[in-house]
Amino acid sequence: MKTNQEPVKAGHWVELTRVVLPAAKRAPNLPAETKKTDLVLKVRGFLLEDAALGAEAKVRTLAERELTGILTDAEPRFPHDFGNPVPELLQIGRELRAEVRDILQQEREANK
Repeated sequence: MKTNQEPVKAGHWVELTRVVLPAAKRAPNLPAETKKTDLVLKVRGFLLEDAALGAEAKVRTLAERELTGILTDAEPRFPHDFGNPVPELLQIGRELRAEVRDILQQEREANK
């Protein structure tokens, strides 16, 4: 987790948090302990613009979705401890999907 006050640079792997449903609006039939807690979304993705921890930010997930929330962690670890994220491995999946899209597009055009 990044602890200094420097902004996190665009392109870094980060985690955002966003309240999806405040405790006051949760269903009445939930257990009391659950009912008094906000429903919170945590999402990881590539930061689209420089942002400071605690500020609102926007990410693009590995599924290519763009979401906004409060920037809570830079280069987050997985709690089951696979270690720190490896930026090169994160990029490979994106690059490979782009290459596959290009190949499929070329095949479609060739079959017209």
